Amino acid sequence: MHRFREPNRAHGLHGDPPVAPHVALALNGMGSFAWDLASGEMRYDDAGLAVMGFRPEEYDNRTATLAQRMLGEELPEIQARVDRALKEHTGYSLYFRVRHRDGSLRWTHSQGTVVCDEHGEPAHVIGIIRDASQELRAVDQTRELRQAKSDRRRQADIVGHVNEALAPTVTVGDVAEALSTDLLLRRLGASSILLGLAEGGRMGLVGANGVPEGLIRDFHLARIAEPLPLSEAVRTRKPVFVTDRQEFARRYPGLGAYLSAVPESTAAVYLPLIAHDTPIGALGLTYDGKTRFTHDERTVLTALSSTIAQSLQRALLYDQEHELATGLQTAMLPGHIPHVPGLSMATRYRPARARGGIGGDWYDAVTLPDGRIAAVVGDVQGHDVTAAAVMGQLRIALRAYAAEGHPPTTVMARASAFLAELDTDRFATCLVVLLDPHTGHAVSVRAGHLDPVLRRPDGSCVWLNTPGGLPLGLTAPSTQPPYTTAETVLDPGSTLLLCTDGLIESRTKDIDQGRDQLIDAVRTGPLRPDPLADHLLHTMGAFTGQEDDVALLLLRRAAGRRHTAPQMAVTITTNDPHSLQAARQALRTALHRWSLDDLSDTAQLLASEMATNALLHTGGDATLTARPVRAGGRALRIAVTDTSPASPQRRAATEQSTSGRGLVLIEELATDWGVEPRGNGKRVWCEIPLDVR
Repeated sequence: MHRFREPNRAHGLHGDPPVAPHVALALNGMGSFAWDLASGEMRYDDAGLAVMGFRPEEYDNRTATLAQRMLGEELPEIQARVDRALKEHTGYSLYFRVRHRDGSLRWTHSQGTVVCDEHGEPAHVIGIIRDASQELRAVDQTRELRQAKSDRRRQADIVGHVNEALAPTVTVGDVAEALSTDLLLRRLGASSILLGLAEGGRMGLVGANGVPEGLIRDFHLARIAEPLPLSEAVRTRKPVFVTDRQEFARRYPGLGAYLSAVPESTAAVYLPLIAHDTPIGALGLTYDGKTRFTHDERTVLTALSSTIAQSLQRALLYDQEHELATGLQTAMLPGHIPHVPGLSMATRYRPARARGGIGGDWYDAVTLPDGRIAAVVGDVQGHDVTAAAVMGQLRIALRAYAAEGHPPTTVMARASAFLAELDTDRFATCLVVLLDPHTGHAVSVRAGHLDPVLRRPDGSCVWLNTPGGLPLGLTAPSTQPPYTTAETVLDPGSTLLLCTDGLIESRTKDIDQGRDQLIDAVRTGPLRPDPLADHLLHTMGAFTGQEDDVALLLLRRAAGRRHTAPQMAVTITTNDPHSLQAARQALRTALHRWSLDDLSDTAQLLASEMATNALLHTGGDATLTARPVRAGGRALRIAVTDTSPASPQRRAATEQSTSGRGLVLIEELATDWGVEPRGNGKRVWCEIPLDVR
């Protein structure tokens, strides 16, 4: 180094003149030094002195003089690094700051190598020193750029996390739950979150996490005019930023009692949620260990408030529509189920999870004048307000037809015609069961619907096989009877279930699995209808995932003395000329047993007419049945079942005619009559009241 020894000279490349090493160093902004460990002198060349901020005449080769230009807080670390290099006989590389005469601080880099004597002990340290200000400034700028990029990436991630959380939300409750999860709070880097809705001049707190319960209790439904941060954000329509606890206490005295639990270095932001230029609420976030919000953070938070406001507005509209739909659905379903002695009932309606709580499923139960009950369950196509409206009209029509005393097949046929005449392009499935609670006699008619399920007193369960017709609103071919009936007897202690297909259907499971699952659920469920209904909804809901609406109706005959429905049945064959006479005798005997002898002549006449008509026009056997019924008083129902689907036709009969008077007699002597399809045949029936002479 040229201040304390003659430097060597290097030869340039390609014959260039030689360049002194100290010149090469100076051209690169570097200087050199030599440290004599024995004397303690630290000698610098002119370039090195310039880096350290000395003029040549100002420096006395003492390390203490160097230390005056360095920062005291950095000296211990520098000394430790140098001592370690001397101990290990290696070298060191140091960055430290130097204060120049004008008071400015400049970063400096020094690199030294330990030179040992012949005994292997450190004798000298030689090295270079350079101004590192520009280098570190570039590093700082790179670090700042990386930090800015990282911040932008984190802010984009925050927006993504919020959008991801809000994407599946539907109701206000969903939005509040999504925004107050621990996971989202961690992703936002916040310590607490508070969501409020503005309504009627008050702020209702609908979601929170990390907020003291007392604060929620005390300030739920606080007036928007009160000095509170959420209220201020709504009033001013501007974000409210608070950066320390003292500012909290000064701006919001009402929160003073809760500030003791807040760390000293806590920042908070309260964002107005504005949708369609109307403030609908506010969102509050607090951050522990934060003292300021950068410009980018404020921009991102403001953008988040817009996203959250839009989701909240959609949820509010959905909840309003849901409330309207629920009210409509409630109005369309029967307000109460009638009380029938000897029969207990339970009903349930459960909307699908994925919809607005409205659909076309319904149930109903109508007590008829003769003491029987008409139980109905049905499902109108669709899940909207139109489906609910059609359901309401159809339910009332079915109730009216049943109350008029029509047989179940007629009730169903008229309901189908009624729905078709509404011209709604909707169809409906339906199941009607006409049950006599005294005898347990049940007649079922099915229009594209599920069969009923029967649980017997011994606990066994079966699907009752009921012939089905087309759904209501669809026209059946003219050659095919629209609906047929199935009859069964419910023993005391039996339970009958009518339900819609939402109870067993799932998009991911086979329908037969649902049928089997329902049988198991009915068999293992409670005996009483009300807890059994809840058991079925819970068990089958877990199986299906509640993907569709469900309506169900349960009927249970009280256990006790068995009341067998009195009935007579006898077969009349075409090959036995005495079978018709035997049938009349069996009818007389039954009427005497039932104390209905006064009806004997009329009953035998009408039974003979119906049976003879069946034998003459069908070419097959027929079955005559009779049983007492209660239709405004004691009465008798006679029926003849044959194997022909063709209905009897009225014909004009003269005084000389030997036939054609059957239907005229039935119309004159019976209070009611009808024809019911029965599989491949039909049943012609009539009812005779006790006062007929």
